[in-house]
Amino acid sequence: RAAGTGAPPPGHPGIDATGAPPPGLPPVPEGAGTGDAALAWKVPAGWIVEKPASTMRRAQYKVPGKAGDGECVVFYFGPGQGGDPMSNAQRWAEMFTTADGSSAASTMKTSELEVGGLKVFLVEVAGTYSGGMTMTAAPPKPMPGYRLLGAVAPGPDANWYFKFTGPDATVNAQRDAFTSMVKSLKHGAS
Repeated sequence: RAAGTGAPPPGHPGIDATGAPPPGLPPVPEGAGTGDAALAWKVPAGWIVEKPASTMRRAQYKVPGKAGDGECVVFYFGPGQGGDPMSNAQRWAEMFTTADGSSAASTMKTSELEVGGLKVFLVEVAGTYSGGMTMTAAPPKPMPGYRLLGAVAPGPDANWYFKFTGPDATVNAQRDAFTSMVKSLKHGAS
């Protein structure tokens, strides 16, 4: 934290172009995704910063769309946590089913993108999504016609996970915005 300000350190994840952190951002433990361990990025125009719904989330954005809102969440678990990129891609793909009810894992697309010396792993999958969290013991309601764009980026000490889900039309309309956010990734202070 900046001395005496109570504000997150410069370069804290999700700090916008004005340098303001998202409202309600939970405190980040020292040495866990802060300073030299942090990744910084530019929040796409029109995306709404929200208070993260859990302590696992480092940033959370509502992504407005005519077909329904999407959500982009950023996770950071710390050194040795969170798993490798392909394991996460497989897990995310298992949250989707195809029209015949089978897993959408076989339709998942993956690629890599070089961003300022970082090798970012990208994943995309579509179908009926049943991976949303609920605040009750009830399972999440299946949502047909959904899409996920994901990215796993190596931070200095651990991977960072970017998961953008929403109605197919919303995600497709915001594809360039998500890609520009991923392409803006960099280590440490912005």
